[in-house]
Amino acid sequence: MPSQPQALPSTASSAPADLRRGLALGALGVFIFALSIPMTRLASGSAEAPQLPPEFVALGRAALAGLLSIAYLRWTGAPRPQGRQWALLAFTALGVVFGWPLLLGYAVRQVDAVHASVISGVLPLATAVIAALALRQRPSLGFWACAVAGLALVLGFAWWRGAAGLQTADLLLLGAVLSAAAGYVSGAQLSAAIKPEQVISWVLVLSLPLTLPAAWLFWPAQPIRAAAWGGFLYVALFSMWLGFFAWYRALALGGAVRVSQVQVLQPFLSMLLAVPILGEALDGVTLLFALAVIAVVWLGKRMPVHALAQEAR
Repeated sequence: MPSQPQALPSTASSAPADLRRGLALGALGVFIFALSIPMTRLASGSAEAPQLPPEFVALGRAALAGLLSIAYLRWTGAPRPQGRQWALLAFTALGVVFGWPLLLGYAVRQVDAVHASVISGVLPLATAVIAALALRQRPSLGFWACAVAGLALVLGFAWWRGAAGLQTADLLLLGAVLSAAAGYVSGAQLSAAIKPEQVISWVLVLSLPLTLPAAWLFWPAQPIRAAAWGGFLYVALFSMWLGFFAWYRALALGGAVRVSQVQVLQPFLSMLLAVPILGEALDGVTLLFALAVIAVVWLGKRMPVHALAQEAR
């Protein structure tokens, strides 16, 4: 992580209206991102019935979103990033453009969307931990208790689903989670100085020298179903681009530590959405776990989060 990160507003210092807006936008971003796993699975297919190559899904979506970002940045007259902002942009790209999409793409070739959604449930806690370290925020013990309870529920659900021991796909998914969490936090840091909509656009434009040739290199050689192309277009336009408009603004308004906890709901939304999109099974026990996590999130939003005092000079 780059040293001396810019401070974001913490929950304690954010105005109540900003916090409410941040939580609302965070919920919108979570809903958009919740479709990412089912749509990635739809685009890439399974090991038994492959569709688009995982590398094309991951890097092609960033290339398409990057080309749209050029038009957006020119249309809005966005100023160019300065100084160390470029380093933060590059770090963010490593997490959200390369790490999360590639590792997720490989994983969902091996496991279904419900399984992948369970493992992604640790993302809010990972984001909160990285944010607390990087953004000099100090969550209360009650906040951490709620975060750990949410994690325990997610892991308990995974154990109940019968994933005895970690598979290769689980390790890929955990790596994807860490990548996304780091990218969320560094992107939120940038959102303190750059408009959040421009942050993800600059990240994507910066990545184009790698993503555009990679998209061409991994272009599919075999016929692909229309549904798979539909999944690809969703992850390119919404998961890779427009969803970050809402998410980074939410983190900037409400604080990365607090708003990230809304993301505890994301794996369960992904499971619900995987039913109509992919035809995967969902049962009553899964819904009970979802309600339990919602209760933990509700409690966590009411726990104090403090900014650390500035060090004496």
